[in-house]
Amino acid sequence: MVCVYSLSRFDATIPPSSFLGSSVSFPSTHVVSNHKFSILSMTIKRSSKRLKYTAPRFTKEDGLVYIEADPSGSDTWKLEPVVNLLKEGAVGVIPTDTLYAIACDLRCQSAIERLRRIKNIEPSKPLSILCHSFRDIDKFTTGFPRGDGQGHANLFKVVKHYLPGPYTFILMASKELPKQCIRVGTSSAKYASRKNVGVRMPDDAICQAILKEMDSPLICTSIKSLKEDEWMIDPVMIADTYGPEGLDFVVDGGVRVADPSTVVDMTKIPPRVLREGKGPILPWMVLEDDQKADVDKDLIPAAI
Repeated sequence: MVCVYSLSRFDATIPPSSFLGSSVSFPSTHVVSNHKFSILSMTIKRSSKRLKYTAPRFTKEDGLVYIEADPSGSDTWKLEPVVNLLKEGAVGVIPTDTLYAIACDLRCQSAIERLRRIKNIEPSKPLSILCHSFRDIDKFTTGFPRGDGQGHANLFKVVKHYLPGPYTFILMASKELPKQCIRVGTSSAKYASRKNVGVRMPDDAICQAILKEMDSPLICTSIKSLKEDEWMIDPVMIADTYGPEGLDFVVDGGVRVADPSTVVDMTKIPPRVLREGKGPILPWMVLEDDQKADVDKDLIPAAI
């Protein structure tokens, strides 16, 4: 059963630049925003796996919140309920500059466990984090190599020109990064020493608007069809497929192109390309022919 609710129109005097700072209230039967001449659609789907929220503004305990947002970021005020849900431990879908991602709060262990369960990701598979700024990257990883005066290049000076952008950079995790983001429940020698994490800083207005309002980065994974090994790029189909699996929300930023990020291992010198994608291979990256076939897929984070 699917129920659709729409925003009522109000002649409010909230400036467009207020975005997420605007006042929004949520009655039990519809969603209301004080933003002038704007309409927000929300789709509610039944799911037995839904998180049960106690916050008064979300009274639909088993509803999938579906929000349509302009890819240009002109209506990011709509994203306030998404930010609130994420902070409460929700798991949902957001757009990036490459593919759609299933994401949750990095600091919420139960949300990370649900994300893995929804996508059926093995505990040993590393995840990626979505960061708003280099400050986030420096806090949750050891950062990009900055040179040591002994012949090693300062790669940070190079990388900063390409972020935000369509790259997943694998970096050493810092102690600030929760262990469940790196590896969970395995004592295998293959993964015992793994302390790396994939880092993304997407060049996407919707994604950046959400990250800006969060207190920490988001943990994320890519979205593929349950039956076929193909990227899912239509948010409506994603909602239909993964909504029953336990998603709490979907942010519709339009249909995307099936072009994932380029994955670069920055723990190696020179940096090694593990997966070629949307981001161009730069002169300081290495992609050898034998690497294309020999790279262990288990070592590549669930990158978008």
